[in-house]
Amino acid sequence: MLRYKYKITGLALVLIATALLTQSCHHNDSADDQKDEKFQVTDSLLNSLLIDTVKEASALSEINLTGSIAPDERKMVKIFPMVSGIAQDVHVQLGDVVSKGQTLAVMRSSEMAGFTKDYVSAEADLRSTKRAFESTQDLYKSGLASQKDFEQAQSDYQKAQAESKRAGAVININKSNAQGYVIKSPIAGFVIEKNLTDNTQVRTDNSQNLFTIADLSDVYVLINIYESDIANVQTGDAVKITTLSYPDKVFEGKIDKIYDMLDPDNKVVKARVKIENPGNKLKPEMFANVTIKAKSGENLPVINTRALVFDNDKNYVIVVDGKAHVHIQQVDIAKRVEDRAYIRSGVKPGDRIVASRQVYLFESLKD
Repeated sequence: MLRYKYKITGLALVLIATALLTQSCHHNDSADDQKDEKFQVTDSLLNSLLIDTVKEASALSEINLTGSIAPDERKMVKIFPMVSGIAQDVHVQLGDVVSKGQTLAVMRSSEMAGFTKDYVSAEADLRSTKRAFESTQDLYKSGLASQKDFEQAQSDYQKAQAESKRAGAVININKSNAQGYVIKSPIAGFVIEKNLTDNTQVRTDNSQNLFTIADLSDVYVLINIYESDIANVQTGDAVKITTLSYPDKVFEGKIDKIYDMLDPDNKVVKARVKIENPGNKLKPEMFANVTIKAKSGENLPVINTRALVFDNDKNYVIVVDGKAHVHIQQVDIAKRVEDRAYIRSGVKPGDRIVASRQVYLFESLKD
């Protein structure tokens, strides 16, 4: 009886193990079915994804160079002395903002006294010769003066007019008041150079300017291009500029001029970029870091970096190769420039690639 009971128990264990194994097999089959169904690529799934088209473009390369800020020479004025004298009242300092016509300094000048004397004498002579001419003209018309007297009076009057105009022009150019010769700013801007202080003796034969005024609403960035990079930089290339003073502020522009001369000291060619200067933040002689987006001359397929999948030190994209058909494609990246990747191999222009949820598709297709 005991033996029979053990036989029944052993049979029961076999039946239980068989049932568990069968249940496990059914469970695994169900999980596989769910997995296959979960990652199945359907038309509706593709329609919900962002699809990019691979394009062909001239590859760009980034060249990092240095430069400096310079004023726009078309908006800059150097002020030289028109007369000799002694500066007695300098109103501005280096870096000051000045308006058009603002007085920069006043000088005591003996030359200005001479100009004033010449102007007063010319005006008096003009009035005198005018009266003489008008009187002689009346006498000539009545026959009481000869033609020679009339022509002489007319000539004296014309000479007096010419001298009055000359003396007036000199006075207008060399502005003065009761204090002396007045130096005024011809434009609005910043005082970026100042070579004059009170009691400085000024001479007209001095080649050094007294002031330099510059409008800094627009400035130039002068870029140093080394010989090895000259062939890669062209007029029209886009640039980004940062400075030590404003490291988080990026100024953008395009190269509008490349100078043909090589600097003999630094062995560089200068390129010029004109940029807007809101708030006049950029000052002349500031150091600048310049990044140039230069064309390499090589045509490569280009894609947006958002479509890339990075896995095990390799880059992949998901290529759409037909209706509801996709596959993983490894790509070799030649270079990256911001949000663009130039592809050396793996895809060609015209290929369609998935640009959203590509990591999810990659993991499902990889399995």
